[in-house]
Amino acid sequence: MKKGVIDTAKPAMTTRERFRRQMHFQSIDRGIHWEFGYVNETIERWHKEGLPQNITKGEGDSSVEEYFGVDKAYQIIPDYGPMPKFTGDTKILKEENGKRTEQLPDGTIQEVNIDGKSSIPHFIKMPVTGWDDWKRFKERLNPDTPGRIEGDPLKLNELYRNSDYPVGVYFGSFYGRPRDLIGFEHISTMLYDQPDLVEDVIETFTVLQETSLKKLLPEIEFDFATGWEDICFRNGPMISPAMFKSIVVPRIKRITTLLRQHGIDVIWTDCDGNINKLVPLWLEAGLNCMFPIEVQGGSDPVQLRKEYGRNILLRGGIAKYQLSLGKEAIIKELKRVEKVVEDGGYIPHGDHRIPHDVPYENYKYYIREKLSMLGWRKSDIDAIPGLI
Repeated sequence: MKKGVIDTAKPAMTTRERFRRQMHFQSIDRGIHWEFGYVNETIERWHKEGLPQNITKGEGDSSVEEYFGVDKAYQIIPDYGPMPKFTGDTKILKEENGKRTEQLPDGTIQEVNIDGKSSIPHFIKMPVTGWDDWKRFKERLNPDTPGRIEGDPLKLNELYRNSDYPVGVYFGSFYGRPRDLIGFEHISTMLYDQPDLVEDVIETFTVLQETSLKKLLPEIEFDFATGWEDICFRNGPMISPAMFKSIVVPRIKRITTLLRQHGIDVIWTDCDGNINKLVPLWLEAGLNCMFPIEVQGGSDPVQLRKEYGRNILLRGGIAKYQLSLGKEAIIKELKRVEKVVEDGGYIPHGDHRIPHDVPYENYKYYIREKLSMLGWRKSDIDAIPGLI
């Protein structure tokens, strides 16, 4: 059966072959099965609803991903952080009402939940508040510090050269990491009050990332490259598109040009929220794949493909909140993206980590139906441990 790029009559491919072809709009025997992960409370709930207790988050035979047959991929992640690391004890400044205020060794002061509920920390003070803090931090961002790449690139080449699974490289962050160091409100005002400081932070990370990649790319054949930002809310980006174009895009171009010089043309960054105003700028910068396309946040793979055609690649875009609503809602959500799947250049999966309100049986049903949409044979679906 042939539906778009999916041709189930084709001979079986390796996952690596399948990934390369799917992301270049070529015919495939079946689609790539990836997911974005799960929050802790989801796994705890599923353990009560039938998920074996030994199946947890992580890697290997006992991971949730392995249990649900998620296709493997390898990724080399250079260390783009401070080296040496900031060390020392975390100082507890206050504990009350289920929350703890603590100071980390790098100077961050944050408030965290201690009542068992996972959440993003509330940051009270960030490690970089001005030039003095930044100089202290920058000293630890020397791109030539040994240990930024774990392993010898030549030996890594031997390890991954004949892999049956796609191999990727992490290229870092351009605005998200500086935002984490400075804080959202502070970096927003700093763009006006101290733009030279913001640019120095962004440039320092760009040079660090560039230097590490130049050591890896000549030695290893990569299939994709990934970054991270998370710089958008429901209403759009936390930096104006004009400033992003002026300050960030030229630096992204340096990295994407380097990647493409070494044959990598599937390049994405992780950004939640409404990314629509940044998409044309990312495309201009050479970053051509959007991930995880958070539907509730205002992004949509169907609309993005309609607007940009095959100039854009896509990952994610299955509204995670629909998985809690039952079989009819799950089918409706899969049908919504089906034509984009058939067009190619798109790997559908949850638009973020699966939340705890998704019942175990709903998730199993979703995986079965998604794989069926991706052209998986029933015998292959039935062989997945989590779907038995």
